[in-house]
Amino acid sequence: MSESNKKICPVQKKCGGCKLLPIPYSEQLQKKQKRVSSLLSKYGRVEKIIGMDNPYYYRNKVHAAFDHDRKGNAISGIYEEGSHRVINIDSCYLENQKADDIIVTIRSLLKSFKLKTYDEDTGYGFLRHVLIRTAHSTGQIMVVLVTGTPIFPSKNNFIKVLRSKHPEITTIVQNINDKRTSMILGERQQVLYGRGYIEDILCGKKFRISPKSFYQVNSVQTEILYNKAVEFADLNESEEVIDAYCGIGTISLVVAEHVKSVIGVELNDDAVKDAIINKKQNSVGNVKFINADAGKFMSGLAEEGNRCNVVFMDPPRSGSTVEFMDSVVSMKPDKVVYISCEPETLARDLGYFTKHGYKMDRAVLVDMFPMTENVECVVLLSKLHTK
Repeated sequence: MSESNKKICPVQKKCGGCKLLPIPYSEQLQKKQKRVSSLLSKYGRVEKIIGMDNPYYYRNKVHAAFDHDRKGNAISGIYEEGSHRVINIDSCYLENQKADDIIVTIRSLLKSFKLKTYDEDTGYGFLRHVLIRTAHSTGQIMVVLVTGTPIFPSKNNFIKVLRSKHPEITTIVQNINDKRTSMILGERQQVLYGRGYIEDILCGKKFRISPKSFYQVNSVQTEILYNKAVEFADLNESEEVIDAYCGIGTISLVVAEHVKSVIGVELNDDAVKDAIINKKQNSVGNVKFINADAGKFMSGLAEEGNRCNVVFMDPPRSGSTVEFMDSVVSMKPDKVVYISCEPETLARDLGYFTKHGYKMDRAVLVDMFPMTENVECVVLLSKLHTK
C-alpha cells in the first residue's frame, strides 16, 4: 500500500479518532511541537519531538463496540464521534492488524452461533464489546468478550472455532457487564481459555497485563518515553524514589536498577496485584507497591517527616490535583519527572510547581499517538535551593 493510499479512510470524518490522518506525518509532528512549545515556553525550551519510523497500526489495545443494523446483522467498530452509534469497520490505520482481523472473525461467527449483540436501549442481548490486547515483544494476544449476561450458549464450541481460525490467541476472557452503563468492562470475569493474562517485555523487563490493567497503547514509543524519563532523572544508587500513579509497575521496575529504593503507589487494586507479580518475576527486591491514593499516601509520609529524592508522576489526562501536588511539594524531592498525555493540564500544573520552588529544566515530546492530536510529554522539574 502506498503512502498516499494509507491516508484515505472512508469513516475518518465520522469516527474522529484520527483527525490528523490526511496531514503528512512530518507536518503532524511540527504541529504538535508548535502547540506544546507555545504552552510551555514561559517555563523553558521544549526539545525536538520524537516521532515514529512507522506511525501506523501502533495501538496494542483495540476496543470494538458491537451492535446490529436495521436488518439485524451484527456490526462492530467505533462509536461515531459524540454519539453511541456504532460505525461498522473492518480495519483501522491506528490499530494492530491482527486484532482487527480477530474482531471481524468474532463478528462473522455470531450468526451461526445464534448470539445476538447487546441493545443499549432495551438492555437485552449478549455481546457488548470485544477488547483485544497484543504484546509487542512476545506476540501474545488476549481476547476479552464483554457480555451482557454470564450465560454463554455453546461457549466451548465458540472458543474452539475462534481458536482454530486464530491459533495465535493465547488467552480468552469473558467479562460480564450487565449494568446499564457506558463503562466498557464490568466487575466480574472468567477465564475461558489460557491464563487470563498476557506478558510483554518493555525496557528489558517482563510485565503481566490483565484485562483491566493500564498499559501504554504504543509499545515502541513507550520504551523511548520511559528511557527519556530515566535519562532526565539522572538517577544514582543512593536515591529513594516514589512512582505515583504507578499502574502495573512499569516505571518503578525500570528505574529500580538505578536507585536505592522505589515505592510505587496506585489506587487500582487489579493493577497493584499485577505490579507485585511483575516485581517477583523480574526478581527486583528494592521496590514496594502500595494500593492507595498517591496524594494521601505521600501527605502521610510528609507528616511523618519522610523525604524522597525523586518523584515520577504519570497522571491521567485531567492532570494532577492540587492535593497531590501539595503532597509532592511537602516531600521536598530534588527532582520531579512529570509524564503527561495532555499538554494543557501539564502547563497548568507546571504553573503550580514553579510557584512552589521548582523550575522546568528539560522537556521533550514523544509522539505516542500518531494521526491524532494527542501527544506525550516528559518534563524534568528541579527544586530551587534558596540560600
